[in-house]
Amino acid sequence: MLRNISDYSTDTPLDDDSLFERIACGIEAEGYVILPTALPHQVADSLLHYLSLLEEERFHLARIGRGLDQTKNAFIRRDKIYWMENSHPNAAAWFDWTTRLKRYLNRRLFLGLFSFESHFALYTPGDFYKKHLDAFRGESNRVLTLVTYLNKGWEPDQGGELVLYAPDEGAEITKVVPTFGTLVIFLSEEFPHEVLAADRDRYSVAGWFRINGSINHQIDPPR
Repeated sequence: MLRNISDYSTDTPLDDDSLFERIACGIEAEGYVILPTALPHQVADSLLHYLSLLEEERFHLARIGRGLDQTKNAFIRRDKIYWMENSHPNAAAWFDWTTRLKRYLNRRLFLGLFSFESHFALYTPGDFYKKHLDAFRGESNRVLTLVTYLNKGWEPDQGGELVLYAPDEGAEITKVVPTFGTLVIFLSEEFPHEVLAADRDRYSVAGWFRINGSINHQIDPPR
């Protein structure tokens, strides 16, 4: 069923606990939640500043797969990414916020979230990412996907929407316009999604909360 994302909108900024509870309720009830312009302003602005300091050459073509199985496939995705550095001063607000969200969700939903990884993504005009899952059931430790956007003044007719699909029948649930500070959070193994081509540069942050996949006391690394 196609949903109207205005049902999830936040007209005024929420304190962290209220925002985290809204996220938890959405995940618990639907498996996903969409909150337009809900990312705290301080966090969003720090991410935008971090992004402004990066040179475009530091972005590299994204791959599909993980580890040694990663390959480039321009028929599936054409975005460029830059993995965020936890130690970067402008990343501190982001990683602090996601750490507090992780703790809240673990207390509230018992998800067993262990670590978090994230990267910037750049889609230049015409770039896309075809329909895919962020994790396959039983084959990955990504549990929860988090996406936010860093595009000020984005107009609905400029494209670049995230399309979210239902887990089983594959019907379209909604399209999310990549406006500044909008949050999209969903179960990584459950919801196929894609990114449509846009008419202008499109910047986002994609992140994944992961469970501990350690084997023989070796910490399972992200990515």
